[in-house]
Amino acid sequence: MKILLLTQWFDPEPTFKGLLFAQELARRGHEVEILTGFPNYPGGRVYPGYKIRLWRREQMDGISVLRVALYPSHDKSSIARVLNYVSFAISATVIGTALIRRPDIVYVYHPPATVGLAALAIGFFRRVPFVYDIQDLWPDTVAVSGMLSSKPVLAAIGKWCKLIYRRATNIAVLSPGFKRELVAREVPPDKIDVIYNWCDETTIGPVAPDPELASKLGLSGRFNVMFAGTMGTAQALDAVLEAAALCRQTLPEVQFVFVGAGVERSRLETKAVALVLDNVRFLPRQPLSAIGGVLALGDVLLVHLRNDPLFRITIPSKTQAYMASQKPVLMAVAGDAAQLVLESGGGLVCEPEDPAAIAETLARFFAMSSAQRAGMGAAGKTYYDRHLSLKAGVDKFEAVFAKICGVPLAALGDAGSSRHAS
Repeated sequence: MKILLLTQWFDPEPTFKGLLFAQELARRGHEVEILTGFPNYPGGRVYPGYKIRLWRREQMDGISVLRVALYPSHDKSSIARVLNYVSFAISATVIGTALIRRPDIVYVYHPPATVGLAALAIGFFRRVPFVYDIQDLWPDTVAVSGMLSSKPVLAAIGKWCKLIYRRATNIAVLSPGFKRELVAREVPPDKIDVIYNWCDETTIGPVAPDPELASKLGLSGRFNVMFAGTMGTAQALDAVLEAAALCRQTLPEVQFVFVGAGVERSRLETKAVALVLDNVRFLPRQPLSAIGGVLALGDVLLVHLRNDPLFRITIPSKTQAYMASQKPVLMAVAGDAAQLVLESGGGLVCEPEDPAAIAETLARFFAMSSAQRAGMGAAGKTYYDRHLSLKAGVDKFEAVFAKICGVPLAALGDAGSSRHAS
């Protein structure tokens, strides 16, 4: 099949469905083209080696990439963020529709919801179906993040999303809760497939802890509880600092390690100093090539989000990375994410924004033997391989694409095999 991946974000930007996805589809014998913007996420600055112009074609590991103009931004300004989203939508609609090769099917990555404009245009003018992969529920996420608060604007976004859902041939969602919510919004259930995200398996996986790196980062000789990722308002990490304060006397061996960046990091560091938390350490954001080695130094890996109904139906992306790294997980997120960890046997769960519950659950981890914690990590890794891996996810997407295009899966497998044999 000829598959177009339509996404505002693509490598070298960090993204869930980027080059790895395209490469795996190509490996299976499909012709893949990317329609995306010029890389500027998450900093809002155009990456070295790129310059904004109307369009640019390039090859990335044999994958054809068409980049179109956008306004680069990813700061706190709502106006700038809207300009970023809308500018890409218009460029992808006008330039992209004109310059792409006609595909058999279009895969569309959402967010932002504005990418739906290009999906509608390409679907209409090129007469092709599209699969809409929903990673964030709009307008819910926009409201929770504080990006927009105007009720009329949020209502208009909701109506726009419903239009895209109607026009999409198929919808993919990252959790069962997302599917339940879309069904409640009158999307036919047989139109929706739950396809879990995967992590970057080229950089994340079971790695033996490096004592030299542990010493360099100040992690030697401690029981390290590690949070790695964005430190924003949605993560509500004040509760984790308060848990650290509770653990300071009862579990002196435990150290809370925050790895990453975000709008809340500076304030959290200031709070940790004010609370005299000598069992808290902040490390800078790590490059993808290094994150696997850093995760290997954690004894327990922590996921935490605000106690909000929206987050009860999501599965934070770090969940897959943690499980793939074969480490036990403390899931302080209620709902689908907690259920996944319990089902896998890969960790323990507790209520979010509850410092006492976090501290008590960490005490349970600390009381286990290292073999018991290793067993949890192994169970999580097995579950990841079976249900959350790149292979598992692409298997499901390929089945959806084949069904829509009326192509037998067996024929796709034969085509891929013959192509790699030649």
